[in-house]
Amino acid sequence: MKSTRTWRAALASCCAIALLAPAALAQEAAPDDGALKLKSVTVTATKREENIKDVPVSLTSLDESALQAYGQAGEDIQFLTARVPSLIIETSFGRIFPRPYIRGLGNTDFDFNASQPVSFIYDEIVYENPVLKGFPVFDTERVEVLRGPQGTLFGRNTPAGALKFESVKPGDELDAYARASYGSFGTTNVEAAVGGPVSDRVSLRLSGVFQRRDDYVETALPTGGADAGGYEDFAWRAQAKVEVTDNLTWLGNLHGRTLDGGQVSFQANAFQTGSAGPRPGFDRELTFADAQINSVLETDVFGFTSRADWDLSGVELTYLLGYETVETFSRGDVDGGAGAAFLPTGSTPGFIPFPAESADGIDDHQQITHELRLSNGDDAALRWTAGLYAFDEEIDISSYSYDTLAGGIENGSAFQTQDTESIAVFGNLAYDLTDRLTGQIGLRYTDESKDLTARRVVSPFGAPPLSPPTVSVGDEQLSWDASLTYAVNDDTNLYGRIARGFRAPSIQGRLVFGDVITTADSEILDSYEAGLKTTLLDGRLDANLAVYAYTVEDLQLTAIGGAGNFNQLLNAEEGKGYGFEADIRALLSENLAFSAGLSYNNTEINDAGLTAGICGSACTVLDPIDPVTGGALIDGNPFPQAPEWIANFAFDYTRDFRGGELFATTDWSYRSDANIFLYESIEFTAEGRWEGGASLGYRHGPWSAKAFVRNLTDEVGTVSAIDFNNLSGIFNQPRIYGVELGWAL
Repeated sequence: MKSTRTWRAALASCCAIALLAPAALAQEAAPDDGALKLKSVTVTATKREENIKDVPVSLTSLDESALQAYGQAGEDIQFLTARVPSLIIETSFGRIFPRPYIRGLGNTDFDFNASQPVSFIYDEIVYENPVLKGFPVFDTERVEVLRGPQGTLFGRNTPAGALKFESVKPGDELDAYARASYGSFGTTNVEAAVGGPVSDRVSLRLSGVFQRRDDYVETALPTGGADAGGYEDFAWRAQAKVEVTDNLTWLGNLHGRTLDGGQVSFQANAFQTGSAGPRPGFDRELTFADAQINSVLETDVFGFTSRADWDLSGVELTYLLGYETVETFSRGDVDGGAGAAFLPTGSTPGFIPFPAESADGIDDHQQITHELRLSNGDDAALRWTAGLYAFDEEIDISSYSYDTLAGGIENGSAFQTQDTESIAVFGNLAYDLTDRLTGQIGLRYTDESKDLTARRVVSPFGAPPLSPPTVSVGDEQLSWDASLTYAVNDDTNLYGRIARGFRAPSIQGRLVFGDVITTADSEILDSYEAGLKTTLLDGRLDANLAVYAYTVEDLQLTAIGGAGNFNQLLNAEEGKGYGFEADIRALLSENLAFSAGLSYNNTEINDAGLTAGICGSACTVLDPIDPVTGGALIDGNPFPQAPEWIANFAFDYTRDFRGGELFATTDWSYRSDANIFLYESIEFTAEGRWEGGASLGYRHGPWSAKAFVRNLTDEVGTVSAIDFNNLSGIFNQPRIYGVELGWAL
């Protein structure tokens, strides 16, 4: 797993893409057809509308058609995994709590107050809690994936990057659409939206999505078992846009979600000692979990966003208010099997030392954000933005354990309350130094405090009740960035960027299985990046290339599971990463479009004395073992859940036929092997794999019909694992195929 690749190899690969991709595509393009051009891509990565080519940041934008294709089989937000360079999303909770990683940097923590170094920003509101980040993607204009620190404009907890979700807003003309699909395992996906003006100054938009699936994981137990995998998920959004005066516009956004089911199905002894990948004969659609009958996942989300924009004679004043709240409860059979080795009846499948059934919930939560900013016109030689930001979050978390052998009665409980307050002031300047050279600088000051109170009522191991004093952490940090962009010509930009971002201090107080509240200091990331953005072949091909390197001081890590089944925060002295990213879009002909992406991400933990607890199951640890602590020495290991290679490509073919249009699409993504935990072992590896999908359909007037398939090859891939009890695993979704009928005004 430890890479010996050098910068020379990474740069050589990057240059090869730049040279070979245009040459290969030129043979397919129509060189004399000047009207055949790609649509320009507009993004708001700098809180201004700009052409993606002019933004000095490595980023990819996914439009509505791509999002529809990737998520058409009722998929949750994990469908974004490997669909763009350097992005991975995994979870151990199912349809909630996505754990994102960009350039290898993320957080494996599964507690509901976990902080993450990748921010999710929905219609300019930061969704801090991990459960909020799982909000379904529907009626979405685009998703922007920003790689590298975004601390100046988007604040703390963005050292790895950010995902920006932009919903379709109310417009000045009536538009509507509806799509309904049905597929294998009863997979149903219904999405609809309608919007338009209701008066000269008021426009509305209503949209929603309903997704469901039958239980597709069948129980192998003759009695006491239950099927798994089903869910019902409904999300909605209601927006109003009001032209209050000629220079004042208000946009309101109400949204919510109700989810029942969709929890992870843990698979006991899915791996075999001494081997990587699923064991021989493993079937992800079969469960031996005897406590699956008690498994539940229920989630309710509600939020409100208010945005006001005043045009003050060349200066725009914007005020954003965001309110979000979430309640959730998840209970699961964590050991993923039946019985226990010490019972006369034994355990199945394989050796399970003891049953493990636990639950976590968010009992009360609210997040309130304010942002006030001023900015001048986009056409000025000196473009500036200045603002104030405030964030306040309160969350109550409960954790439970159960005695499966006694009928699932509660035998352990603990509770946490965490309050977070953060304020910031920020500014950004961009200046056209010449007609070809633009410089940009940004600065943000953040002051944050966090208080956590935790108590244990009952321990499943017989430990007494525990109520440690309130633990507080806080920090003041400056995040900044500086860049230069040089326009070689009208079609090609070169840029260089240096940036500092940070993740605020964290607290972990999961006391149901432990006695210690742990904390982690702020991690500070310094990034160096250079890139090329160009349009070639008379506008038929866009290519974006970037190389980067970063160093993280006091890297925040989470040591989860292990023989002690703890969840503890650590600070490594240093973490390092480097690599490259490339993506292209091309029109190969008037009928055929192509896109592709590739990234290489090398990461390494640098801390000679740092140890992490190892598996309580029969795994094969590859790291040296510290004789004092019994933990693995993890110096030199890659970051967890950080594949070195990520690739994707897609083809979109259309052709006129009998007054309508035939269309066919296929898309494929690849991720290489990744370490699941901080320590390295043979068994706990998310193995490399390709996953793809395809669709074939016909449009005529406002109507469309198509057949589709996701995970076309029915690839079985490891998503994550549980290492404290047995060689238990979590796996990707099976092949889903179906048909869809659509209508659009």
